[in-house]
Amino acid sequence: MPIRPENRGRYPADWPAISRRIRFDRAAGRCECLGECGRGTHEGRCPNVHGGKAYGTGSQVVLTTAHLDHTPENCADTNLRAMCQGCHLHYDADHHRQTAAATRRAAREAAGQTSLTWSA
Repeated sequence: MPIRPENRGRYPADWPAISRRIRFDRAAGRCECLGECGRGTHEGRCPNVHGGKAYGTGSQVVLTTAHLDHTPENCADTNLRAMCQGCHLHYDADHHRQTAAATRRAAREAAGQTSLTWSA
């Protein structure tokens, strides 16, 4: 997954080497998701392999490195998982919704808009 510009400083300088080691040395180029992505499309380990065709869609698989706790500073091997882009996107879906909502809220507040509260 591409790193958002505002988060680049949160990753260690050697992140490319760490990510490469997880994806290709440890995972041997195959998605390590065991279903924690919540897609419900595979039993056991996801069969997607970097550069191959994704099961179900036929799109080209891009292997990524996911932070299980969504914290880029935490690069412990136990917090990192090689995931195909499909599993990674599904795994991060709730986190993306939360951060998007916070970003929209901050933009409204910066523009001087406040939230309305209703009382009966």
